Amino acid sequence: MGPIILLLLVAGVATGQPFPPPSPACDIPAIYNFGDSNSDTGGIAAAFYPPGPPFGETFFKRPVGRGSDGRLIIDFIAEKLGLPYLSAYLDSIKANYTHGANFATGGATIRRVNESWFYKGVSPFSLDIQVAQFNQFKDRTTFLYNQSKDESQRSNLPKPDDFMKAIYTIDIGQNDLAYVFRTMGVEASRAAIPDIIDQFAASIRQLYGKGARAFWIHNTGPIGCLPVVSAKVVKPPPGYLDEIGCVNGQNAIANEFNEKLRAEVVRLRSNLPKAILTYVDMYSAKYQLISDAKNLGFKERFTICCGYHDQNEDVYCGNNGKFNGTEVFAGACNDPTKVISWDGVHYSEAANKWITSQVTYGLVSDPPLSIIEICQENMDINKLSRV
Repeated sequence: MGPIILLLLVAGVATGQPFPPPSPACDIPAIYNFGDSNSDTGGIAAAFYPPGPPFGETFFKRPVGRGSDGRLIIDFIAEKLGLPYLSAYLDSIKANYTHGANFATGGATIRRVNESWFYKGVSPFSLDIQVAQFNQFKDRTTFLYNQSKDESQRSNLPKPDDFMKAIYTIDIGQNDLAYVFRTMGVEASRAAIPDIIDQFAASIRQLYGKGARAFWIHNTGPIGCLPVVSAKVVKPPPGYLDEIGCVNGQNAIANEFNEKLRAEVVRLRSNLPKAILTYVDMYSAKYQLISDAKNLGFKERFTICCGYHDQNEDVYCGNNGKFNGTEVFAGACNDPTKVISWDGVHYSEAANKWITSQVTYGLVSDPPLSIIEICQENMDINKLSRV
């Protein structure tokens, strides 16, 4: 689903068609999240070296393992559902899993790739590993909960009955595409997409087998619009960039991935009859934000708040390095609330908040229900799906 469809959907909402009236809010007691740095709330920081200042400065006032100056989309989703922010599964310090857990790690991929965190920033915790961690988490916490003699022993544990009522959010795939771009090139990378989608579907089926029922699945964003990508472009040939300055080839691959992901979600609905699978078009929401940056209160669409990047050099956020012959520290800009990109790769808290406001109300979702309406009582896939 692209930007044009997004506009049609918004128009449909404005005229009262084609969506049904709002459904009652669901009782969603927990969130279990899987993904990469777009939704990592401290997993990769607990596993390896945690990021230092200025990460986290806007909201948390200190680094908290998030790839932003503040809250991520998953944090705003938790707020909307009235739930606390998710503790990372890999973080043992004051973790509370009463209302879910976060298995996402920065640099994670759907498929296992032959690279490392120290070489290219690729997480060893691919989606299949995250699902295996969830399986262990559910089995062990259920055992401990049932063995506990009093409520004090259960204070940080999820209720076993909540696993089936929980929402399972998934935001992953961007690093798979980055890997195939890097190793195969844009055109050749198309051949890898079906296998990536197959492995994604296998993980959904495993979670379903462990009792997961409500899935909230984000597609991948416009990778060709990341400022760290556009910063490398010098004298592009005709057609290399689109009308707003994004790299056409990379966005084309992202759109092809998203089309196949959406088709797979449709197939999974037939194969998993008790599942509620919502496909969320993050690409359209993010592209709209980038396209209309100034009208939405942001600066130039490719401004980077933290870090230095050009076609030859990179000094990443929070690091010291040499840029244009000068020793620099990559600190934050004066006002992160006015930029879309925090560090050239990840979005600022202000951008994440705007994106969340678009995606959680069902405006870019299939079926078109808000995130607070995703439960069996409100669902009839055959009537609500736009497919």
